[in-house]
Amino acid sequence: MSPHAPPLHGSLPPEGADPACGGPTPDRFNPPAPLSAWISGIGLIAPGLPDWPSARAVLRGEEAWVSAPSVLPAPVILPPAERRRASRVIKLTLGIGLEAAAGADVATLATVFSSSGSDGHNCHALCEQLATDDRHVSPTRFHNSVHNAPAGYWGIATKSMAPCQVMCAFDGSFGAGLIDALGQVVLDQQATLLLAYDSEYPEPLLAKRSVPDCAGVALRLEPTRTAQALARITVQTTEAPVLPLQQPTLEALRATIPALRSLPLLECLAQGRSGDVCLDYLPGLQLAVRIEPA
Repeated sequence: MSPHAPPLHGSLPPEGADPACGGPTPDRFNPPAPLSAWISGIGLIAPGLPDWPSARAVLRGEEAWVSAPSVLPAPVILPPAERRRASRVIKLTLGIGLEAAAGADVATLATVFSSSGSDGHNCHALCEQLATDDRHVSPTRFHNSVHNAPAGYWGIATKSMAPCQVMCAFDGSFGAGLIDALGQVVLDQQATLLLAYDSEYPEPLLAKRSVPDCAGVALRLEPTRTAQALARITVQTTEAPVLPLQQPTLEALRATIPALRSLPLLECLAQGRSGDVCLDYLPGLQLAVRIEPA
């Protein structure tokens, strides 16, 4: 009997098989090979952190974090018609993506968009409309409601025809996006832009999904070291626990906005040091990240 065949009714699973489904038992002592790439650009927008240089100063301890709403740049790169339709999430992803891609030909970058829920305000507006007697939804609301809307606007803005992935893994969306982006860099040897982002929900949805504000982080990942390389990143799965950030205000951001589960990684990059950090991923499974400055 093949070790991948399902067990016969009333029999024990074949040797080496997972009792639940007859497949191979996961080898927890031999995790998959680590994935590595070079980080050549960083983009960030978060509450009190309007861009990467500002965030870097806070993460280095040079400046105190000051509470403030996320500041979203005007999407001037979009044509006028699309600019008028751009939602908060569209402005957010364009802002972080263009910051991370500075100095690169953005049209050639593969992209991975990853979000736990995408556009909370648009979802709220649709629910409000559907709760009325007039259930007609505006075309703009409808096309902005799909999870890949930010990727579509990115393609329009940058005229990119490069490969694009759009993902969602609830609170593990940053980790899922990072793994996918690194996989593309390693397998396809193509520079890839990871954009992880989240949006707040107005009440009453906010009471059920308490993301306090929109925020996002973008990483430009390269297969080889370039003149713009900041650090080498190596990632593999681990069962080690995630440690909280030492700054309580930043830890609150990390814990409440899924995209900012990346903050321990960003802190290491901001401080320009070699180090190992552990990032939240899936329940019972984290990501061990090694950073080595260029």
